[in-house]
Amino acid sequence: MAKKNETAAATVRVRLVKGLRGVQARHRLSVKALGLGKLNDVRELKDSPQVRGLINTVYYLVRVEE
Repeated sequence: MAKKNETAAATVRVRLVKGLRGVQARHRLSVKALGLGKLNDVRELKDSPQVRGLINTVYYLVRVEE
């Protein structure tokens, strides 16, 4: 049971480090789905496969701080 509690509490911090100008519209939507709007915005999100997929899509725009 300890493993379930560990994964439920796992979070990942995501910071937007590059501007969205000249970026594909799909990638802009992915950044918005992560809850990031301006440069240097930071969000703490639940570590899930869906969030990891969004991060992988825009890997060149964000920095992951675990």
